[in-house]
Amino acid sequence: MLVISIQSQVVHGHVGNSAAVYPMQAEGVDVAAVPTTLLSNHPRYPTLRGRVLDAELVADLLLGVEERGLIERASVLLTGYLGSTANAKAIADFVERALRRNPNLIYLCDPVIGDDGKVYVADGILDVIRKRLVPAATFITPNQFELELLSGIAVKDASSLLAASAAIAAQGPRGVIATGCTLVETQAGQVETILCQDEKLSRFATGRLPIRPCGTGDLLSGLVAAGLAKGATIETAVRLAVDHVFTVLARTHQTGSDELCLVAPTG
Repeated sequence: MLVISIQSQVVHGHVGNSAAVYPMQAEGVDVAAVPTTLLSNHPRYPTLRGRVLDAELVADLLLGVEERGLIERASVLLTGYLGSTANAKAIADFVERALRRNPNLIYLCDPVIGDDGKVYVADGILDVIRKRLVPAATFITPNQFELELLSGIAVKDASSLLAASAAIAAQGPRGVIATGCTLVETQAGQVETILCQDEKLSRFATGRLPIRPCGTGDLLSGLVAAGLAKGATIETAVRLAVDHVFTVLARTHQTGSDELCLVAPTG
């Protein structure tokens, strides 16, 4: 059970691989973690150190993944924050090679583009995600805003979410896992993660807590990847991931931490 996870990495806090790797390992899944950034922390802090990695370095690391035979060993390939347009192109090249070399590989694409109506990546990254990564993906995990951006359809209710997911599925993916959804039908005080597959919806609602730590989507996609690597169906993988994420969020709220509290306090 191996997941290749290509995402950002930070020294402090839990986003990207720094949110996803330990929870996947705790689920008994081996992880080959490839960084796209090395940063001191996520950008919500007043200062930020480190940098996006050069595409040549990222491509070289991915070549090493190939040379060690990890593509053939892996069950799931996960991509998240790409960092730069050049990185996005190098990673898309790797994804395409990996899927050719291992046709059984599940590719889970977290199309990290933006949130709350705001795009926070370069146009070139969006173009690569839209034209190369989404069509190659087995499943994608956009938030509600990203789903709207990728499909061109405003998502307000179950009907429009189905239409947006169908537009994505027509490009290649078998299913869409829409995260952070607040639809017309969503009960007050709740937020939903919704699996759209075969023109059907599986809805997983949790209470909305008064916190918004960074990395929640990265944690969710990592846990879904772990579930798939262990042989779970996509519906089971999503359900268990949602439950786990809510447990982490409740712990984070209870402890008053600014960062995701991945490990339960002792004592």
